[in-house]
Amino acid sequence: MLELTPHAGVKPFKSVFDWGSVLPYVAQVVRSEKFDYRQVTEIVHNDAVFKHAIKQAAEQALREERYAKNGHRLLARSISGDKDEEQDEKEGISYQKILHKQEQRAITILKEMGSTLNNTLLAITSWLLYKLLPCFLSGVVTNTKQIEMLQNASKRSPDTPLIFVPLHRSHLDYIMVTFILTNNDIRSPLVAAGNNLQIPVFGTLLRGLGAFFIKRKIDPVEGKKDVLYRAALHLYITHALKQGHNVEFFIEGGRTRTGKPCMPKGGILSVIVNAFMDGSIPDALLVPVSVNYERLVDGNFVREQKGEKKVPESFRKAISGIWKALNSNYGLMRIDFNEPYSIRELVSSYNKIAREDGNSKVYKPASRTLQHNQSTSSLYGTDVVCEEHRNLIESISRQVVFDCAAATSVMSTNALAFLLLTRFRNGAEEQLIAAALDDLRNTLTGFKDLGFSGESAHIVAYACDLLGTGLVTRVRDENGHMFIRAVPTVESFIELSYYSNMLTPHFALSSILLTTFHSLLPEAKDDANEAPGVSQRKLIETALENCLVYRYEFILNKPTQVLENLLHKQLDELLINGCLRRSEVQDSGHTAETQRLARRLAYELDESDDYDNNDSEDLQHVSQDSDLLLLARETLEQQRNICEVLAPFAATYLAVAQSLQILHRSAMLESEFISFVINDISNKVTRGSCVYAESISTDSVRNCLKLFEKWSVIEVCNQRGLRLISLNTLYEMSRESLNSIVKKIEAVVPKFNAGHFSQQKLLNDPPPV
Repeated sequence: MLELTPHAGVKPFKSVFDWGSVLPYVAQVVRSEKFDYRQVTEIVHNDAVFKHAIKQAAEQALREERYAKNGHRLLARSISGDKDEEQDEKEGISYQKILHKQEQRAITILKEMGSTLNNTLLAITSWLLYKLLPCFLSGVVTNTKQIEMLQNASKRSPDTPLIFVPLHRSHLDYIMVTFILTNNDIRSPLVAAGNNLQIPVFGTLLRGLGAFFIKRKIDPVEGKKDVLYRAALHLYITHALKQGHNVEFFIEGGRTRTGKPCMPKGGILSVIVNAFMDGSIPDALLVPVSVNYERLVDGNFVREQKGEKKVPESFRKAISGIWKALNSNYGLMRIDFNEPYSIRELVSSYNKIAREDGNSKVYKPASRTLQHNQSTSSLYGTDVVCEEHRNLIESISRQVVFDCAAATSVMSTNALAFLLLTRFRNGAEEQLIAAALDDLRNTLTGFKDLGFSGESAHIVAYACDLLGTGLVTRVRDENGHMFIRAVPTVESFIELSYYSNMLTPHFALSSILLTTFHSLLPEAKDDANEAPGVSQRKLIETALENCLVYRYEFILNKPTQVLENLLHKQLDELLINGCLRRSEVQDSGHTAETQRLARRLAYELDESDDYDNNDSEDLQHVSQDSDLLLLARETLEQQRNICEVLAPFAATYLAVAQSLQILHRSAMLESEFISFVINDISNKVTRGSCVYAESISTDSVRNCLKLFEKWSVIEVCNQRGLRLISLNTLYEMSRESLNSIVKKIEAVVPKFNAGHFSQQKLLNDPPPV
């Protein structure tokens, strides 16, 4: 994309005197299509709903001021319905002054929020990017067929807005999406950005490129809805869509700190779905966007994962970051625009599923108009779709994240980091790592797009150079062989896990299955000749339970998919790869191949839009036979490598579960508890009792706390803006109940030092850091 100039350069059938061949970048930005980017803030300000929200905010402020001055006397007046304005005047309370203050605040909110997207700044920035990006990126790769797909979608339905939904890795994400769209004659989107980016110079620049700024915390006081701000945000997005703007927002809410997708936040998506449901727009096309870098331009998030405070954005930090970037090499950037799907069709699909499940909850577009009776149920306090259709919003958002993650291309640094953390934690010769990369490429073929090509040995060397000596060492041993290993420090392992975690979701189900299989195996006996085994039914049932442990860590399936079917499909892959063996039962009535085909057909029926649930269940009955799955001792090393994928997350969760003891009869600030757990894991890593330095992760600790809150193990309450956590009554009264939670988490922790893994000495035992 850095060399692609659709409107300039030397082209067939173009005049040799065309100045665009001499100044291709200037010609490109001048000749690219210009759009009418209408300003939205004035329209929002004049909207009747917004004016009503101003009045409601003023009435709320009046009640608060009355209560502050009158206390309990106000309650008696409210109950009697007495509205004594004279009493307000005596106490210095003026509704008109409060209303004027809210009107001024409304103007300020819209001014700080509004975008100033314009063609001039887009053209200037495009030219600068053509010049500057090659200084630190070796290339920006996207599929031209995907661009043509978006162009055709825009031409086919010009009144239907495109909603770009990327997974967020870097501040460069939204700039590059805008750059690509602008230079391919697709309307640039308005981009939802955090107000922490409203820094001098750069804030104005981003605003001119389409950013509209949103507060990181919409409600300044916990438990109290900021009705006015929510109304402004809701109406700004709605009117932007009605005025023909495309929109871009990051469904994760912020940049991923771990390298894997975060759980989606449905706030902005709910506004867009609401605009369709109330008839403001006829439809909208959601475009999942996958972005990946060989090396992250933003640096790393090691400090935050270790529990240290994030350094806030500033002008100085931005200048320093740009200067550092221009003098570095970050390799390739890959952007994939995935197949758009219509919100109208998504709603129709989920309605069909709801009817088949016998669910009376069916989502009907335009069944309700925008109400003026305010409540606290939606994004900005109006009683509309956001609460009513919460399941719909959650399903769509999870599908978007799942599709984005599945379509993200694997870069060379992702592959190398994954191998170093799952197979070669103690390092290995370059030739051995290259052979492992060949195996990984074969495994991923047909499932993931690879962002690299060529001989694996060259790719390994290239990835080592990109990651740098701070993360990977590459030296010759005494035999003259090149030896590669991760730098044995906590910081390097945490940063390498960022790159490795791009592949973690792909192998998550396999890792859960094999970890569960080994936890269910009978104890190893030295004199046992026959291979031990586990009932397939028991394995699937237990694996389903273990999948729930990671409910806030990974999205393991689309809302339209049955997780059990995916587990069966993954089990078949493990059988094909020799990680497990099936006990052939001659009188079962089904051969192993027949059973495998039946399970695959059941999975395909589950994926199909037109399927009968009964057919799928009947076929699954074949796969639920009490087949005995046997341990394949010859592939123990391969099994261990797969179990290693989720082992660091399991270690973090176990540390959190064990730390719950300190909450006994004592509530604790959530931030203090997280610091305690991080320090505990750090000490274990130092002592060598935890071999995974990347288990030091505040994100995973928070996800585990969400899980325990979901399980009603802990209670979370807010006091003056501070989150306090305490044990639920049941677990407060019984220590044994806490032990049951620890055992439940231990079920997902691989037993590398016990069981059948301990019987075979593997070459790459994880070293202490």
